[in-house]
Amino acid sequence: MSESLFGEDVIVRTIARLVAPFIQLFGLYVLMHGHVSPGGGFQAGVIIASSFILLALALGLPESKERFKKTIRLPMESSGPLIFALIGVTCILAGGYYLQYGIAFLFPPAVVSAILISAVEIGIGITVLAMIVTIFYAMAGD
Repeated sequence: MSESLFGEDVIVRTIARLVAPFIQLFGLYVLMHGHVSPGGGFQAGVIIASSFILLALALGLPESKERFKKTIRLPMESSGPLIFALIGVTCILAGGYYLQYGIAFLFPPAVVSAILISAVEIGIGITVLAMIVTIFYAMAGD
């Protein structure tokens, strides 16, 4: 899959370039509203990764790899578990249990809980995004 799946089809390439940012924007919406509605980090990561897979299919694997390089993907893969662990340990240090979000720091517990849940969802989304794109690249002939 060294070149585009669709050859030099200008319409497919143009539509993919136009649609990909909207797919990514929808993924960010799912990520940011995941703690109060259906969705969250995993779903958002899959949605955003699908935009990169669309670009790989329409533009070709080499051009897609230029947009999402391995040097960017590798730190993203490990940042999610790191965020998850740091928030869990922070909750323990504050006097609660692992991932007990309601531990009050300087703000009301509801605010702290919302911030920490959002941070965990963002970490999960980043990791899922990077892992799915990496798996796709590996299967496509990395």
